[in-house]
Amino acid sequence: MIYFDHNATTRCDERVVEAMAPYLGAMYGNPSSLYKLGRFARTAVDTAREQLAALLDAPAEHIVFTSGGTEANALALTSARGRRLTISAIEHPSVFENAAANRSAHCDLRRVTVASNGQVSVESLLGLDWQPGDFLSLMLANNETGAVQPVAEAVLRLRGFGVNVHTDAVQVLGKVPLSFRQLGVALLSVSSHKIYGPKGCGALVVAEDFNLSPLQRGGDQEYGWRAGTENVAAIVGFGKAAELAKAEMVARSAKLAQLRQRLEQRLKTIPGLVIFAETAERLPNTVQFGVAGLNGEMLLMQLDQHNIAVSSGSACSAASGEISPVLAAMGIAPDLAKSAIRVSLGKDNTETEIDRFVEVLNASLERHQEI
Repeated sequence: MIYFDHNATTRCDERVVEAMAPYLGAMYGNPSSLYKLGRFARTAVDTAREQLAALLDAPAEHIVFTSGGTEANALALTSARGRRLTISAIEHPSVFENAAANRSAHCDLRRVTVASNGQVSVESLLGLDWQPGDFLSLMLANNETGAVQPVAEAVLRLRGFGVNVHTDAVQVLGKVPLSFRQLGVALLSVSSHKIYGPKGCGALVVAEDFNLSPLQRGGDQEYGWRAGTENVAAIVGFGKAAELAKAEMVARSAKLAQLRQRLEQRLKTIPGLVIFAETAERLPNTVQFGVAGLNGEMLLMQLDQHNIAVSSGSACSAASGEISPVLAAMGIAPDLAKSAIRVSLGKDNTETEIDRFVEVLNASLERHQEI
């Protein structure tokens, strides 16, 4: 298979699987237990926290492990209840839906639109009325288009208003350097399975001066921020994946950028093809495009018949059959938005795979034109 859907999930690195293996067998202790088996598990969790902290440039003691990016986003937005909440129009469904839940819990909700290149304008944020304690959730890079958002600038320019900023950094982690300290946000969400770690594990980074509200209670795990026995094996895997991502960051990022450039050069030879958010700063691995008049899901299935895996957008909303809210927010015409295909590259993809994909894509488009 040619796998081009790494923004949806990644294959677990064999080195990660090897690191996890003992904690799925002999090292099965509960990290809250005081005897030796429990202490071994606690040490493993603490080590993973340090590994992730190094990748994030964040204090280890301010990282709370969760079941994934969705729970990390939910935990972050729990602290926005009772406050005025502002989100961008291109957020992940886990932010949209938790924001909607907050609105039903008597929280004012505002949405900020984006420009046609898929980016939020800081000036549009400054044009809003802000009050101390207000909450802004702005993703660091979009999962569909790859468009990078001006989070650091937004934090800097809104600081004087006393705004708490959360960023969903799930798609950025491991692809390009990421510094929690430099961003200056109050809260930052990440996920393991986007960086060749296991599914079912994520984390929320919490600024020292932010008062986080727990989403679930019933124990003192994770500094009291997230009750429940830790998933030790998955956390160990996340830590190992983070360690590898930090060590291999430069090489991975350069390779992804080179592959994306090769892909886009070939895509641009196809008449009528539009690359979404092309003029924006984007993640080095992501290309979303469309050809007006085509059915994106039908094209996706045709590619699947050739053992090529791509997506039409967010994996968390792929079954809805509706036009992507992200492309709609960018003002993309419905006829073009319905044709959307997202290619998200990974560290093990090759130039040969790029060329094969474009070959099959061209053949599919030619058959469509003949109908």
